[in-house]
Amino acid sequence: MAMVVKNNMSAINTLNTMTKNNSALGKSIQKLSSGMKINGAADDVSGYAISEKMRVQIRSLDQANQNSQNGTSLMKVAEGAVSSTVEILKTLKEKVINSANDTNTTSDRKMIQDELDQAIDQINDNASVTFNNKLLVDGSMNKESTATTNVFVNESLSTGTAGASTLVTLKDRNGNDLDIKSTDKVTVSFVQNGKTVTTQFSITSTTTLNNIFANANTAATAAGMPAGPFATAGANGKSEIGLNGQGVSQYSADGSSVMTIAAAGSGITNGISGFSISITGADNNVKKSINNYLDAWSEGIRAEDKSGNNALNLQIGTKSNQSINAGISDMRATALGLQGSDALTGTAKNINVTTKDNANVAINVIDNAIQKALNEQTKLGAIQSRLSYTSDNLTTASENVQAAESTIRDVDMAKEMTNFTKNNILMQASQSMLAQANQSTQGVLSLLQ
Repeated sequence: MAMVVKNNMSAINTLNTMTKNNSALGKSIQKLSSGMKINGAADDVSGYAISEKMRVQIRSLDQANQNSQNGTSLMKVAEGAVSSTVEILKTLKEKVINSANDTNTTSDRKMIQDELDQAIDQINDNASVTFNNKLLVDGSMNKESTATTNVFVNESLSTGTAGASTLVTLKDRNGNDLDIKSTDKVTVSFVQNGKTVTTQFSITSTTTLNNIFANANTAATAAGMPAGPFATAGANGKSEIGLNGQGVSQYSADGSSVMTIAAAGSGITNGISGFSISITGADNNVKKSINNYLDAWSEGIRAEDKSGNNALNLQIGTKSNQSINAGISDMRATALGLQGSDALTGTAKNINVTTKDNANVAINVIDNAIQKALNEQTKLGAIQSRLSYTSDNLTTASENVQAAESTIRDVDMAKEMTNFTKNNILMQASQSMLAQANQSTQGVLSLLQ
């Protein structure tokens, strides 16, 4: 090998090797210090792109999970308000039953009315509950709805019962005669817009169910109400109850034909809070066995005012439109049928229990209010349950994506420490050999002496 001084190839080759070792050592140090085997796109182009997409997915899942938890918190606040209303209504049921008892004096019933008024005021306060300054159960978060007509359903009378059916021929669900006599009397009471009306008339052999409601309408007009509250009773042979606020047909629970009666007008103001029908004999004794069937009316469709689409939209997914649409109904006293307003002064008018007849029909009004509140409470509870499952699913999804991203991005510390030790030794060796290579040309000086 020729002895040259201008180009020390051994030193150059050793320097190149040392540069490579230094680069490898630097990468090992970077991986060990960061804990990641991919620190930039240059390390692994496809792996880096996949990893970054997964990180976006993880952060999105975590935010969606937070959204679902926030939604659960909101629903708990709303349900708490409705639950408090249900507790108040339980107390009101006790009070109106007490007021319907004739052991009470007029003064006693006045005190019960005072307590009822305060409780109704508290129900309105419950409806003012907020979450993040948003009112929840005052009807401002209802789903889009047309003004609905409330419809009452009787599933105790025979499937062949119609509005034109005469009272003396009425049968129960099993086909047994109710045994209403043409010498009996019928008393009908109802509450609309906070006002109670009661009327009584004698039965004849041709008196029909429609006659009951027609007499109620006549009594309403005589009491100064603007229009008769009841429409014509529903025909037989139909399981359809009516349309809800979204225009969806509602049917009886078992799909069988039911007897229905609807309010004459739509909206809360025209809605019927409740009504009572009672048959008394010629001896003025109440025929309870008959009333168990004839007065077994429940509200199948509640009265609601027209509403825009103000329902809550809970974004619980990582893509657009992956959301839950949750409407919360109006839980104020007016919507529950416990309060109306005076047509002239506009002042609030609560249901009245200062007489026996008023208290008697108020029992049915409270029952309807309880059913409305319970329906809303169970709906809110169902949404909470779903959000709980949603949160669990999002948590699992985030964990799984995190594990997959870790496989791509995270460094195996034991393996990389082995590479670091190797590269460190090679770096030190190359440094030593470079020094030796630089000394190899020193022999040329002896030729120049």
